[in-house]
Amino acid sequence: MRPLQNRVDPSGALFADTSRGLFMGNRGGRIHNKTKTLGTRRWASKQWICCVLEFNNRHRKVWGDSYTELFFLDEPTAFAAGHRPCFECRRKDAELFANLWAKVSKLKERPRAAEMDNVLQAERLDGREKRHHQRDFADLPDGAFVVLDDAAWAGRGRSLLRWTPSGYTERKPKPGRGVADVLTPPATLAVLSAGYEPRWHPSAG
Repeated sequence: MRPLQNRVDPSGALFADTSRGLFMGNRGGRIHNKTKTLGTRRWASKQWICCVLEFNNRHRKVWGDSYTELFFLDEPTAFAAGHRPCFECRRKDAELFANLWAKVSKLKERPRAAEMDNVLQAERLDGREKRHHQRDFADLPDGAFVVLDDAAWAGRGRSLLRWTPSGYTERKPKPGRGVADVLTPPATLAVLSAGYEPRWHPSAG
């Protein structure tokens, strides 16, 4: 069978590929049609989440009658695309993400999921296109994705790792200064800077 158009790259684009990743998720509902293909819609609501592949022994028919399942290489990829941890299947991660969000935003209490979704929706999209952000390389946390030479690269330590659907295939030094073209939303960058440690694909090691 031909693979479904359900893989997500760091820019948030959906594509078909046989590679497998570490996480699944969705964009707030169903966006596929009866023939298991996509039209022009790429999200059903502002609730873009990143989930685990297995939870409570549930079994799903991918792209069946329910929401449109999407798949990510790893958590930095999902974050760059504009997703956040799911509060159902990833409760501890989601609570940590929200608590760090509150800390860096100087909020009196942890934000609700819908409040974070409103911010992320504005930061991840420019109309229907991916919104890019300009940040200094020196200020980027581990897990931030940037665009260089028409490719997506993730920062980890002192290196940039080149993203591909099946894993990270190239490594080069991360610039110590200069302006980066960043894919990861600023609110998520702040959470990463505050200490959230995303789960990486093994090829990043």
